[in-house]
Amino acid sequence: MGSLSGLLDGFANALSPMNLLWALFGTTLGTFIGVLPGLGPALTIALLLPLTFQVDPAAAFIVFGGIYFGSQFGGSTTSILINTPGESASIVIALEGNQMARRGRGGPALATAAIGSFVAGTIGVLCLSLLAPVVVRVALAFAPADYFALMVLSFVTVAAVLGNSLLRGLASLGLGLLLGLVGVDLQSGQPRFTFGSLDLLDGIDVIIVVVGLFAVGETLHLAARHRSTREEITPVEGSLWMTAQDWARSWKAWIRGAFIGFPLGAMPAGGAEIPTFLSYFVEKKLSKHPEEFGRGAIEGVAGPEAANNAAGAGVFVPLLTLGIPTSATAAVMLSAFQSYGINPGPQLLTSHADLVWTLIASLYIGNVMLLVLNLPLVGLWVQILRVPTPYLYGGILLFATVGTYGISRSVFDLVLLYAVGLAGFFMRRYAFPTSPVIIGMILGPLAEQQFRRAMTMSQGDLSVFLTRPISLTLLVLAVIALSAPPLLAYRRHRRALASA
Repeated sequence: MGSLSGLLDGFANALSPMNLLWALFGTTLGTFIGVLPGLGPALTIALLLPLTFQVDPAAAFIVFGGIYFGSQFGGSTTSILINTPGESASIVIALEGNQMARRGRGGPALATAAIGSFVAGTIGVLCLSLLAPVVVRVALAFAPADYFALMVLSFVTVAAVLGNSLLRGLASLGLGLLLGLVGVDLQSGQPRFTFGSLDLLDGIDVIIVVVGLFAVGETLHLAARHRSTREEITPVEGSLWMTAQDWARSWKAWIRGAFIGFPLGAMPAGGAEIPTFLSYFVEKKLSKHPEEFGRGAIEGVAGPEAANNAAGAGVFVPLLTLGIPTSATAAVMLSAFQSYGINPGPQLLTSHADLVWTLIASLYIGNVMLLVLNLPLVGLWVQILRVPTPYLYGGILLFATVGTYGISRSVFDLVLLYAVGLAGFFMRRYAFPTSPVIIGMILGPLAEQQFRRAMTMSQGDLSVFLTRPISLTLLVLAVIALSAPPLLAYRRHRRALASA
């Protein structure tokens, strides 16, 4: 009953005229970003963070939620029409969607993606509404040792899953942990890693690192890869609507994709990439028309797109209830919460219940807005693909610079911004994931705090992490996650040698 009443209050707040305008702004901007190849929600939210400090927190998170869902929604347009995913989770959709467009069925491909996103997004947000209070009740039983073990598991899974290699992921995570230690230690009062600089006594602002990595670094990387030739845009021919056969082949894929995407999106380092690939393989296995896969099977668009949006809702479960980000965008949103002095976790539904339920209700509303926006305005989104990219990159750098300077009016912060941005550029160039940096920087100090609390309560006995069932289970899972990639690689190597 508490969840229902909280959700109804959330709808009352989200349906106010001003918040509806914020939701419309977020979903429209998110779709715009999703359509543009190479950009994504993490970059956009990072770019807006310095500019939203004067905005009410509820309005800011309504915008961020709209951007997150909208970018997932809009990424399918680019995948289908120019075979270039707007964001990483749309890679699978390009496999069948672009083939459909080339065969003159771009309209039904866009339609099944739009409707599937709406259906799966609605299912995902409904599951979020029901599951979040349950996770909070479980999390309230966690002791400091359990929280530390949970963060260790998050560190390991993020490093293992989000990078091309475990070593690169751990290196990025180590950099984030190091950045999180800069400043005055709150318990001892001693400065750490400040090198005598007064500007570093308060630590490195996570907003500067977020904007530097995801806005400046990503923009420099995209500009370095910019080609003078433009991608060929496949025109949308015929009707946008789906035939009865298209509906019959899509609706089951939407449901399956939603129930694949949500739980995987809620797992540590789950994100949306894994569920979209898994949904594609499931649809290929269950399809009555397997011969069409690779030549434009509509199930190969419907299922992965549904999994994509449901995973987006799943990401909010650990973020809001445990304060654990499971994707790059979630890490940026966690830093946004902290910039408002709000710490996501089990107490969030008590201390900021209005904010949480307003955000969840706005996700429902945003799903409806996205369905209305995408199909009728597909011609507009196609025209956006013709925007000259040098102007786009220049605008991003300008907003990043002005926004960062506006936070503290410090030249030191600007120098730090571009130093981080340059590091981000080289990380992207040499395939080091940037998300573990942010996750390590945010969760590192929290993990240190929980470790110290556990040591104080156990009087310095390290066995507390092994005697509590929850922490022991989480640490065992962390060991498995850390050892699985090299073991699997060794097994593949042995098989290759045996077959040679």
